[in-house]
Amino acid sequence: MPTRRDFLRTSTAAAITLAAPATPAVAQGREPDPLPPLDRPTGAPVAVARDEAYWGRVRAYYRADVPATNLEGGYFGMMAAPVLAAFHAHVDRVNTQNSWLARRDYPAATVAARARVARTLGCKPTELAFARGATEALQCLIGGYRHVGAGDAVLWADTDYNAMQWAMNALAERRGARVVRLVMPEPLTRDAVFATYERAFRETPRARLVLLTHLNNKHGGIVPVKELVAMARAHGIDAIVDAAHSFGQCDLTLADLGADFVGANLHKWFGAPVGAGMLYIRESRLDAIERHFADEAAPITSIESRIHTGTTSFATVLTVPAALDFHDAVGPAYKAARVRYLRDRWVTAARRIRGVDILTADGPDDVAAITSFRLHGRGDRASTQAVQATLLQDHGIFTQHRTGLANGDCLRVTPALYNTPADADRLVEALATLASA
Repeated sequence: MPTRRDFLRTSTAAAITLAAPATPAVAQGREPDPLPPLDRPTGAPVAVARDEAYWGRVRAYYRADVPATNLEGGYFGMMAAPVLAAFHAHVDRVNTQNSWLARRDYPAATVAARARVARTLGCKPTELAFARGATEALQCLIGGYRHVGAGDAVLWADTDYNAMQWAMNALAERRGARVVRLVMPEPLTRDAVFATYERAFRETPRARLVLLTHLNNKHGGIVPVKELVAMARAHGIDAIVDAAHSFGQCDLTLADLGADFVGANLHKWFGAPVGAGMLYIRESRLDAIERHFADEAAPITSIESRIHTGTTSFATVLTVPAALDFHDAVGPAYKAARVRYLRDRWVTAARRIRGVDILTADGPDDVAAITSFRLHGRGDRASTQAVQATLLQDHGIFTQHRTGLANGDCLRVTPALYNTPADADRLVEALATLASA
C-alpha cells in the first residue's frame, strides 16, 4: 500500500506539471515553484498548530490568487495542488475516453471512491451515497422522511441553513404538519443549547422530526449533536443532521454525531472539487426515507434509491480519493487545530475591542474555524453589508455577510490552511478602526 510520503512525492510531481494556469507565476510565463515535502511534524495538535514552518510548507500547496486577504474559506475548499492535478488528469481522461470510461470503468471507480469516503467517516460503504452537495443530500432526507403526518410537528432553528428550513417547511405543508421555529441563544453555549431543545421537545408532544446543524454556517457555533440526537430519540423524535461544514474542519467521524441521517460536503473542508457531497443513512433506518421520486433504478434495499442525481461529474467523483489522501497527509487533527488557532488569534483580540460582538463561545468543543461578529447596534442588513464593503475596500479583507439570525445579520470570518496569523492580525486592526467610527 502506498505510504503518505509516496503519495506526496508522486502527486507533487504531477502538480508541478498540471498546476492551475491562473497562478501569478504561470500568468508571467514562469513555471510555479517546486512544492516542498510536507515533512509532517510530530507532537500535540495544539503545538503543531503554531509551527509556522510546517504551515508554510502546507500553504505552498495552495495556488491562491485572490486580490484581498481571503477570510471566506467556508464557501468551498480550495483544492491543494496534488488534488487539482488529479482533477485535471481525470477531466482529460473523461473527455478522451468518453462513454467507454462512463460505461465500463466508472461504476467500479465510484464504488472504490465511496469505500474511501466510508473509511474516513467510519461507516459502511452501503450507508453512503454521493450527492452534489450537502444541500441536495439533506433535501432528499427531509423530503423523503416518511413519519410525519397531519397534526404532527417539525422543528428547526433560526441558525439552520435557509435552504434546509425551506425543505422542512415544504415537508410540513405537504403532510399537514406544523412548523416550530426555535431561536438559538447568543453566544451559543452548550448549556443554553440543551435548555432550548429540551424545552422545545417537552412542549411539542407531536414533534416527529428535528433538523440539527452540527457546525453552523451562519456564526460557526458547534452544538452537541450526539447528545441532542439522543435527547430527541428519547422523546420519539428523529433528527436529520446538517454536517455541511463538519467533516474536515473538525477531526471527527459519523460515530461522533450518533445520527441516523446526515448530509455533508466533501468540497468544503476536505478540498474535493466543487459538486461533491454525501448522504448517510444508518443501515437499520433506511425504510424511514422514501425512494427518491419512486426511483426504481436501484433496489429498494439500497441507499442509492434514496437519491437520484442523474449524470454526475465523473471527474469530480474520481478526484475525491485524492482529496482525502491529502487531508490525511496534512493530518486531520493538526488541520483542525490549525484553523482553530487562526480563529482564536483574531477572536481573542477582537473580544477586547469595545463594540464588537462575537457570536460564539470559546470552549474547546464550541467552535472550529468559523466565527461571526457584528458591530454592536449594527445588525441590520444595510449596516452589516456596509461593514463588509468597508473591510474589503478600505482594508483588503474579504468576509461574508450572513442573514437569518433572530438577533440580526452578521459577518462570517473563515480562515483556511492558506491563511496566516498576520491575516488574523490584519482583521483585528480593521475591526478596531471600524468599531471606533
